[in-house]
Amino acid sequence: MPPLLHPALLLLLGATLTFRALRRALSRLPLPAHVRADPLRTWRWHNLLVSFAHSIVSGIWALLCVWQTPELLVEIETAWSLSGYLLVCFSTGYFIHDTADIVVSGQARASWEYLVHHVMAMGAFFSGIFWSKFVGGGVLTLLVEVSNIFLTIRMMMKINNAQDHLLYRINKYVNLVMYFLFRLAPQAYLTYFFLRYAGQRTLGTFLLGILLMLDIMILIYFSRLLRSDFCPDRVPSQQHKDKFLTE
Repeated sequence: MPPLLHPALLLLLGATLTFRALRRALSRLPLPAHVRADPLRTWRWHNLLVSFAHSIVSGIWALLCVWQTPELLVEIETAWSLSGYLLVCFSTGYFIHDTADIVVSGQARASWEYLVHHVMAMGAFFSGIFWSKFVGGGVLTLLVEVSNIFLTIRMMMKINNAQDHLLYRINKYVNLVMYFLFRLAPQAYLTYFFLRYAGQRTLGTFLLGILLMLDIMILIYFSRLLRSDFCPDRVPSQQHKDKFLTE
């Protein structure tokens, strides 16, 4: 069915509006004093709260999908489950919402890397939503949300200038482990699959291109993470100030 007539459009719209409503609800929560004093920090705090909620739901959901339908790990192109399909729609709705939030809030220039990431992720997920292919790949990609739980905690504590707290020091090591297990490992596995099996197919070639670009972005973010948390003396002070969302 052509995408413009596809029933999944209602799922995407519902997911997007759900995150918009969540954004409005979370914006009513009290803010830490250090965050409340700066409008930019306030926006970033609210943006990260929505991201945190999405990571918890999607990360646990992705693990359940793999547990319920383990063939998603092997038959990346053809394996399908209703739960996995709904998860991909749900997360695509989040990316649509977050893209709109960044643009409407006037943060497009400062957060252009996030916009590029979101556009690539949505382009890849659309193959699972509208053509029912690579749903398994989408679920595997969303395992990264388990890692993002701890990454978002880290970023929120940085915004609140809480890097000296014990929780931050514990979380930075947990975050590093989760980064390897749920971000680098699934990404490497997916890259191997597409290089070996899907590179000669039209849709597979398109997704492989997106995957390789995401690989580059992930490695750049990983290097920033290591420098910021484990080699802080090498990070310029201005970089600490301007990289709340990426470091």
